[in-house]
Amino acid sequence: MSFFGNKRLIIVLVGLVLLISVVGFTSRERESLTWPEMFFKDTFSVVQGVFYRPAQAISGFFQEVEDAYSVYEENKALKASLDQYARLTAELHDLKAENDRLREDLKAAESLKLYQLRFAEVVARNPDTWNNVITIDKGLKQGIKKDMAVVTAKGMIGRIQSVANFSSTVELLTSYERRNHISADIQTQQVVNGVTTYRNVSGVVEEYDPQERLLIMRKIPWGQKIEAKQQVVTSGLGGVIPRNLPIGYVVRVEPDDYGLTQTAYIQPSADFTQLNEVMVVERNFTISPNGEVIPTNPEGQQNSAGTVIPSGTVQQGTPANGGGQ
Repeated sequence: MSFFGNKRLIIVLVGLVLLISVVGFTSRERESLTWPEMFFKDTFSVVQGVFYRPAQAISGFFQEVEDAYSVYEENKALKASLDQYARLTAELHDLKAENDRLREDLKAAESLKLYQLRFAEVVARNPDTWNNVITIDKGLKQGIKKDMAVVTAKGMIGRIQSVANFSSTVELLTSYERRNHISADIQTQQVVNGVTTYRNVSGVVEEYDPQERLLIMRKIPWGQKIEAKQQVVTSGLGGVIPRNLPIGYVVRVEPDDYGLTQTAYIQPSADFTQLNEVMVVERNFTISPNGEVIPTNPEGQQNSAGTVIPSGTVQQGTPANGGGQ
């Protein structure tokens, strides 16, 4: 038993000596390898090549999948950022446009300081009646009344057709079904013998030409010299719409069918395609039971003596400043 045990020990010792000898021999720098080393290296290289290529292909596949997923996530995040940027850009553009419109409204309010203005927003515009009516967010509770004039910063767009408690319907000047005509003046300027004279030539805005997108002003006296680009404003002669509200500019003038009066085609001052914020002009007069127009001051407005006159108070001895339809 001890013999076999000693034999195993001797074999292990001999093996260790041989291993150390081989390691010591092979670790030295030599010009060439022994044939056992070359055999084992070649065999190992072949086996390694057999397993390395598939393993490398599989590893590359999973790496490409991971890279593709990373690119997908990055692309998704970039798209979300781009969408947010586009949304913020649109909001900024909308705010700038609204700011510009409000600035124009304030300038218009300065030019109309003789009247009390009520600012409103357009809340509805039906595509079926796009050129006829709009709905605003002010009504009886905010002091809006039927037939009040409605303007934008650029000019008049129509009148209040009907009023509810918190909203109103505005009949546009471009309405095909408009029944109420607007009394208007063409502001002319003529030079006679070196002297410049200014005159208002009266007429009535009756229709709208949807093909040319022009207002039609009729009943202009024959013989009055009307030229293109002359401004058209409300005359205030009808007793409803205040005077001097801009309507548009003359494009051309033609004689009527009978040659007794003239017809002018008017380019509206207001942009009817972009109606967002509007102003309702409160009438500064009352109508007595016998039809007499009695001027009043809007609430908070001063008379010639500087006294504040409450809304609806009759101010005697002041010439009518408004009128309108």
